[in-house]
Amino acid sequence: MKTISMIPARYSASRFPGKLMQDLEGKSVILRTYEATVKTNLFDDVFVVTDSDIIFNEIVNNGGKAIMSIKQHDCGSDRIAEAVEFMDVDIVVNVQGDEPFTEVASLKKLIQIFKEDPEKEVDLASLMVHITDDDEIKNPNTVKVITDKDNFALYFSRSPIPYPRDKEVNVKYFKHKGVYAFRKNALLDFYRLPMLSLEASEKIECIRYLEYSKKIKMVETNVQGVEIDTPEDLERAKKLWK
Repeated sequence: MKTISMIPARYSASRFPGKLMQDLEGKSVILRTYEATVKTNLFDDVFVVTDSDIIFNEIVNNGGKAIMSIKQHDCGSDRIAEAVEFMDVDIVVNVQGDEPFTEVASLKKLIQIFKEDPEKEVDLASLMVHITDDDEIKNPNTVKVITDKDNFALYFSRSPIPYPRDKEVNVKYFKHKGVYAFRKNALLDFYRLPMLSLEASEKIECIRYLEYSKKIKMVETNVQGVEIDTPEDLERAKKLWK
């Protein structure tokens, strides 16, 4: 089972433009992420896939592997799908470019899902983290996920799900972490199928898989990680790196 990692990376970002090229203790955020992913030793190959000459050169000039996107893309999955379309691979793991603290144990769990799925029932696997803070549960920037009893995703939403109509029920809330492991065929299906109304409304790309009856296996992790979305996040990352 050939498994590779793709790190989608665009230079522009609405909340923190150029964040992937910001300095993190002597190296850029994207280079730190790339090197950390390579050092996991979990992948047959690791690539950064980007629409930016700046990011492309940053990786290649430091001895890494990068792919320049040909088309314009609205999301990371589309960018990755274009890059892997003609590659001989089985599993593609999407590592976010703004998470330089790559966590090995969680990535291992995702890959293991496919090793234990001889019937190829699972189309993709992703991570979720138990959250208890009420503000985070209500925050629309935090994507929540609910699952069935076997941890297959039922739905993702920016709203609190499930809605706590009965306050006496002990419900756990989970935040979706944007780390995915795809079967290549499922990823290419995503790339070729049009966006439907639920994805368009929530602006959550993995909803497209559910709308087309793909099966998403969720894996619980205790590691929150550090997503660099703001200058404040970058300062927090610098302190952690030290």
